Amino acid sequence: MSSNTPPLAKKIPTERTHHGDTFVDEYAWLSNKEDPETKAYLEAENEFLKQQTAHLADLQEQVFQEIKGRTQETDLSVPSRKGAWWYFSRTEEGKQYAVSCRVPADSEAPPEITPGVKLDRERVILDGNELADDSPFFSIGTSSVTPDGTMLAYSTDYKGDERFTLRFKNLETGELLPDEISDIFYGGAWSADGSAFFYTRVDDAWRPYQVYRHTLGTEEDVLVYEETDERYWVGIGLTRSERYLVLGAGSKITSEVRILDATDPTGEFRVVRPRTTGMEYSVEHAGDFFYILHNENAENFELATAPLDDPGAWTPIIAHRDDTRLLEIDAFQDHAVVHFRRDGLTGLRILPYPSTISDWRERVEAAERNAYEIDFPEPLYDVGPAGNPEFSTKRLRLAYTSMVTPPSVYDYELDTHELILLKRRPVLGGYDPADYEQFREWATAEDGTKVPVSIVKRKDASKPAPTVLYGYGSYETSIDPSFSVPRLSLLDRGFVFAVAHVRGGGEMGRRWYEEGKLTRKRNTFTDFVAVARHLKATGWSERIIARGGSAGGLLMGAVTNLAPEEFAGVVAEVPFVDALNTILDPSLPLTVIEWDEWGDPLHNPDVYAYMKSYTPYENVDGRPYPPILAITSLNDTRVLYHEPAKWIARLRSTAQGGPFLLKTEMGAGHGGRSGRYDAWREEAFALSWIIERGTS
Repeated sequence: MSSNTPPLAKKIPTERTHHGDTFVDEYAWLSNKEDPETKAYLEAENEFLKQQTAHLADLQEQVFQEIKGRTQETDLSVPSRKGAWWYFSRTEEGKQYAVSCRVPADSEAPPEITPGVKLDRERVILDGNELADDSPFFSIGTSSVTPDGTMLAYSTDYKGDERFTLRFKNLETGELLPDEISDIFYGGAWSADGSAFFYTRVDDAWRPYQVYRHTLGTEEDVLVYEETDERYWVGIGLTRSERYLVLGAGSKITSEVRILDATDPTGEFRVVRPRTTGMEYSVEHAGDFFYILHNENAENFELATAPLDDPGAWTPIIAHRDDTRLLEIDAFQDHAVVHFRRDGLTGLRILPYPSTISDWRERVEAAERNAYEIDFPEPLYDVGPAGNPEFSTKRLRLAYTSMVTPPSVYDYELDTHELILLKRRPVLGGYDPADYEQFREWATAEDGTKVPVSIVKRKDASKPAPTVLYGYGSYETSIDPSFSVPRLSLLDRGFVFAVAHVRGGGEMGRRWYEEGKLTRKRNTFTDFVAVARHLKATGWSERIIARGGSAGGLLMGAVTNLAPEEFAGVVAEVPFVDALNTILDPSLPLTVIEWDEWGDPLHNPDVYAYMKSYTPYENVDGRPYPPILAITSLNDTRVLYHEPAKWIARLRSTAQGGPFLLKTEMGAGHGGRSGRYDAWREEAFALSWIIERGTS
């Protein structure tokens, strides 16, 4: 095959007819994963990609070495205390996966750690490298220790299809129990006495819908809950207090919670409050009462309390505010912490309980009167609780980062209000945050809405500069300002990196999300285009390379159809670009669940017409398109590989411009390759392609 001749996908016209509309899908045959021709086509695409990017080999290796050289390969996480142990993980140079460990807890302060130096009395819980062996893919789905610290439940995936096998390990003897359970989902929870482990299973549409109880040493597991509504997922956890098991069922817009005394694993779960369409809530046990975070008549959520014997009776404690989105509540014995979002940034509010007040209602009211927020000095940052498994503690562990500050772990002393820096991720090779600067800009969307943009660059970089513009904009997921080692390879070459905080995400609260979903989804795409034009008009950018993944890959496809002239290149990772065909098929993973996000085009002709107006695959036309790199994985269960495969084939046959390239990981899932060195090489590949697009 000539390096200039791309694979040509055969055309087999397949008609789709809905609501009086007929669409001819010539590449539907690529959805048959078992067809040898499908695999042959994907392998031919990979070969063509290698030929087209062979000239980037030296640059790829250079960028890989930069990422590797800036990373402290032998490192330790900050230990977190749980009961009688400090838990942490370590990485070792040359090894792909982390090793989970623990040491006995002798004091309230975490033990001092030194990379490469084994702590006294250190015990290995799980060695990812040992478990992975020579498998090309490896992932851990859950790792959960019993409350008394004697037993570990862990699950593994060797394909990338997110179907895990659950095993149990005695941490006192190192012995693996014979109990083994296959085809389970992420997560799980122990009973208080460690005799039973609760886990979830998925249905054919990859929806976690059943909760089972496994009693150690038995073969017949008990189904304790099954969700029959196809719009709902289920999950289970153990409260920080270890008092209650919490079983949650939720759709995109509605939730329902059941609780069970964790000391009675064979008991019956009771409903906190029955589901009401559009109402979401979560439950946090705070000792002698519950906290309830909910959005009943409170778009940005409010915080309420409820008695243990009547958890459905809610009394507001932090009222709804239009400018503040309450994200979560973490309850401890002597205080509570509210994680919130305001003005596009995250924050923490501390509610200290007065020790002199015994009545829980009065104590909570006093805590709110004395509440305060922790201040941080940078104009852009992201902060949140991290690693706080202990219910009784005088310290709050939090994670902090910005676009110039590497991920940092702090302990916040509740008594002294002191922030103690425990660790900042080392960045080797002479990195100095003072060489970089970050900014917040506001672009004006088509309808006049101001869209926030986070920007980082080297101080000595000239403007306008080649720019990577990243976006997501779905599921109320926020792309907060954060640090990236690989990004330095762009910034140090004079690039600007920007994040468009478009509607459909959660950066500006629940309303921001509502204005970018269902039949207002186009706002997500037009916001992104408006940001690109703003960056050019204000002198920040010249050649813009757009990048996004998953639902952000849908964004990439949509903006390329809307304004192909604005972009010098597009990187779309595991992109949801065949959205209408997927959402029309309820047999596919996640489809029915997704109707609350995108609408139901199968039964609603207006939704069908609206989605057809923007779905990337069906709107490719004959205009010149920028070069596009689509990256996918054969075993992805969330965005199936055939979506980008079909999209690239259609671009080749219809559009001008390009080139249009497809890279398929033949042994990975939604997150790509699993080992850290493999992941760095994949990122180096994408960055080398971006660098060429931005500087050529």
